[in-house]
Amino acid sequence: MGIGDTAFTRRRLLRDTALGLGAAALATPLISACGDSKGGRGGVSSNGLKAVLPHYVPLQGGVKPDIPSVAGANGTLTDPGYLSYPTELVKTVAQPPGSGGTYQAITPLWGAIPPAGNAYYKAVNKALGANLVVSPANGATYDKTIPTLAAGDKLPDWIQLPAWWNSTFNTGGLTETRFADLTPYLSGANIRKYPNLAAIPTGGWESGAWNGKLYGIPSFTTAQSFGGTLFYRKDVLQDRGINPDDIKTADDLFHLGAELTAAKANVWAFDVLWLAIQQIFNVPSPNGFIVDGGKLRSAYESPQIIVALEYAYKLAKSGYVHPDALANDTSNETQRFYSGKELVQAGGTGGWNVMDAQQGQAANPRYTRDAFKLFSFDGSTPTILLGSPTRQLSYLNKRLSKEQIEECLRIADFLAAPFGSAEYTLINYGVEGVDWTRGAHGPSYTPTGQKEANQVTYGFLCAPQSAVVNPGYESVTRAFCEWSADAVKRAVKPVFWNMNITVPNRFASALSAQQITDTIVQVTHGTKTVSDFQTAVKSWKSAGGDAMVAWHQTEVLDKYGTGQ
Repeated sequence: MGIGDTAFTRRRLLRDTALGLGAAALATPLISACGDSKGGRGGVSSNGLKAVLPHYVPLQGGVKPDIPSVAGANGTLTDPGYLSYPTELVKTVAQPPGSGGTYQAITPLWGAIPPAGNAYYKAVNKALGANLVVSPANGATYDKTIPTLAAGDKLPDWIQLPAWWNSTFNTGGLTETRFADLTPYLSGANIRKYPNLAAIPTGGWESGAWNGKLYGIPSFTTAQSFGGTLFYRKDVLQDRGINPDDIKTADDLFHLGAELTAAKANVWAFDVLWLAIQQIFNVPSPNGFIVDGGKLRSAYESPQIIVALEYAYKLAKSGYVHPDALANDTSNETQRFYSGKELVQAGGTGGWNVMDAQQGQAANPRYTRDAFKLFSFDGSTPTILLGSPTRQLSYLNKRLSKEQIEECLRIADFLAAPFGSAEYTLINYGVEGVDWTRGAHGPSYTPTGQKEANQVTYGFLCAPQSAVVNPGYESVTRAFCEWSADAVKRAVKPVFWNMNITVPNRFASALSAQQITDTIVQVTHGTKTVSDFQTAVKSWKSAGGDAMVAWHQTEVLDKYGTGQ
C-alpha cells in the first residue's frame, strides 16, 4: 500500500466522520448538552483566551512544501501541498525526547487493532526514549469505553477524545476534575520549547481550550476547515465547451442545470446541493446563531435561510436533479458522479484526493473532479464559513507530575513533526526495510507494516498540521491548493466560532432541533415547502428553542462575546 492510501485514510477518517454528523457541524461552535442545571461550564472568553494561546511559530528547517501555505482572512491558512514524498528525511528532533518514563494511553481505532507490544511499537518507543503504551480501543464503541473508565476513575495517563463526543464524555467537566491544565507549559512564548507544537496553527489549541485554559493537544489541525464545496466533472464541462468560471450567480447555476441535463440519456446536472447552497446564499450555520443589534437569535430565523430554501426547493422541482438524489438515496451517490449520471455535486473537501481520482478513473479514464470558485447568489463578494480547526484532541491526566507532563509534551512535540520528516515517517510508516520500502511515490508498506504500522495510533495523541498529499496525482494536489488559496480569502467566522460551550441537559432537544433538520431535508428534496419549515421553526421556538437561545445570550454572548 502506498502513502496515498494512508494519507487518504487519515484525512477521510477525520473529515468524513465530521461530515457524517452533518457538514454544518463543521461551522458551528463546539457545543455539548451536558452538566448541571446551571450549565455554563466550558464557555471560553475569547478575550481572556487570546492572552494565553500559544504563539504560532512556523517551523524552520523542516521539509519545504512544493506549494507553501497561503494566509487568508480571519486567521485562515491553507494547508501546505506536497507533490512527492521527500527522498531525504529531515530530522526535526535532535535527541530522543523522553527521559525513560512509562505512560499508558488510549485512542480510538476504526480498523484492525495491531498486536500489543509489536516491533513497530518498540521501535517508536526507542526513538521516543520512553515507554508509551498505546492501547487502541474499538472506535465503534469508544463513546461507551471512555465514560466507563471515567466513572471507575480508571482513565490512563493520556486520553484521546474526539470532540463530537464532548457531550457524551462530559469533556468540560473532566477538564475541571481529571485533566491537566497545560496553560503554564504552552501559553504564549512557553510553547517555543516545543518547535513542532509551536508550528500547529493556533486554532487547534483553541479547539482544546476550556474556561480560558489550555487542556487539549490537537491532532490533524487545519486552518482552512470548510464544510464543503461545489464539485463538477471537469472533463465533461470541457467537452461541452463550458467555462466553470462563468458560473458566478445562483441563476447561472440554475441555467447550467438546463444545459447539462439530458434525462432521456440518464444524465442529470445535479445531486441535492443544499450543502453548497448554504454557502452561495450566505446562510449562517443552520444550527448556530446570529447577532442582531447585540441580541442573539437562532440562525433558523435568518432571512438568508428562507431564500436559500426557496432556491433549493425550486431546484428540486426543476427536473435537473437526479431522481435517486431526490429520493434521498445516497447508496450510489459517488458512483452517479463517477459514471457521469450526475455532473455537479456538493460535498466535503476531504473527498477530493488520490483515492477519488483512482476510483473515478476506473469508471472513466478521463474522470477529473474540480470545484467551482466560490460565488454568491447575486454575484457579490462570496463568503464561506470557517469550521473547527480540529475535532481530534488528547488530554493528559492531572495526576501526572510537572516533570511527567513536560516529558509527555516533549513526546507530543516528536509526534507533531511535519509531513515527510524522519519522525513523521517513523510514526506513520514504521522502520524502513521492516515496515516499509521506498516505492515510486514514497513509502510502501511491507506485509509486516500492513499488520503493525498501518493504523492511526500515535497520531491521535498529537499530529502536525494537515498537509495536501496525493502521490502520483499532482494535478489533484495543485487543483485543491488552488481552490483553497481562493477560498481562504473569503473565510468568515460564525458566531461562537471554535468555542467549547457546555449547555444544560434541559436544552438537549432544542440543540438537536430534530424536527427542523428533518424538515430542511424534506424541503431540499422537494417533498415539503418553505412554509412547512417556518411552521417547524415556530414550534421549535415555543418548545424550548427560545429558552435555549436566551441561555446562550446571558451565559455566553454577554459574558464572553461572539468568538469572532
